[in-house]
Amino acid sequence: MRYVRDLPKPVEDAKYFPSADPGQADRAKHRPQAKNRRPHISSQPAKRYPNRLYAALDLGTNNCRLLIALPQERGRFRVIDGFSRIVRLGEGLEHSGRLGDEAMDRAVEALKICADKLAQRKIRKQRLIATEACRQALNGKAFLERVKRETGLELEIVNRETEARLAAEGCGTLMDRKSDGAVLFDIGGGSSELILVDSSRNEHGKRRPIQESIVAWTSLPMGVVTLAERFGGKDVTRNLFEEMVQDVMQHIEDFGGREALRAAFRNGRVHLLGTSGTVTTLAGIHLDLPRYDRRRVDGIWLKDTEIDTVINRLIGMSYAERARNPCIGEERADLVLAGCAILNAIRRTWPTPRLRVADRGLREGLLTEMMNADRVWSRKRRERRKKPEYRERQS
Repeated sequence: MRYVRDLPKPVEDAKYFPSADPGQADRAKHRPQAKNRRPHISSQPAKRYPNRLYAALDLGTNNCRLLIALPQERGRFRVIDGFSRIVRLGEGLEHSGRLGDEAMDRAVEALKICADKLAQRKIRKQRLIATEACRQALNGKAFLERVKRETGLELEIVNRETEARLAAEGCGTLMDRKSDGAVLFDIGGGSSELILVDSSRNEHGKRRPIQESIVAWTSLPMGVVTLAERFGGKDVTRNLFEEMVQDVMQHIEDFGGREALRAAFRNGRVHLLGTSGTVTTLAGIHLDLPRYDRRRVDGIWLKDTEIDTVINRLIGMSYAERARNPCIGEERADLVLAGCAILNAIRRTWPTPRLRVADRGLREGLLTEMMNADRVWSRKRRERRKKPEYRERQS
């Protein structure tokens, strides 16, 4: 399926697997593709999925994203509809401390589209969150009151700990099962979450749920938008890029829990797991995709040397060249190197030979939490066991 990023178009009505196996992305490369195939969205959504849908919305510093999903079996869900648009809500926030009028207008227009999509379907449960831009802005709460008046949507501002936990929940299933730990990170527009996960087995030889495996976390008060506004994102020389890296590293050094995986690092079985537009963009460029393709990117492994090659290539490009790249586009061309600087600071702090790329995160974490709370997968398992064909197979 094609998963649209940063375009005001719906997501294809197809299966979505948050618990994808490690070889999924590689197998997708060889899967035959139908030419000129267009996404299909149900024309009768409310009748087709009565009271079984869950919705998650994430309004960040840079993006507004929505997912509507239907629970499937064994921890999986199917994306029925979705929306993603770059709104740059945090534009100018670094200097003024307030959300700008144009930025708020862009966000409200995107949220109106989300409200329409939610109104068209009978949603069993939804959770709508706002993150760093609304947390930081002096007028953040006033903006959300405006959102409620004009769109009918009531968004909650979540704290950084919740944001980190949801990011871990959303992409933790991509952790290598053979590893002893992972440094999971989410490079956002206004903040970047860092989560250290100890995935070693317990005394019974079983792996713990990811929420119980988090040994340390922090939230850096910087993301691609704030860092690009501070240093400039259009004309980035190698010296300027290095200044950005050093600035981020100073913030990471203040993270008291950064040595929490020291023993796992000594064993050499730790990897990076990144969820953000930065890492998905790097993966798309590495694969030399003519257009972004989520199936090719989500779950892919990148070697340390491959990341260096792509970042050096980006530093050598002009702003216009970055804007013309199909995996970047004009809306990200001035932000991508700021994201790369944050990524390099993370890589220098926790050097590992490989990085796994996740095209999933907060929204998937929200959906998983809501479905777990409703025990939809346990209920489905019980219903399946009641079917005659299941009992016949077991006899």
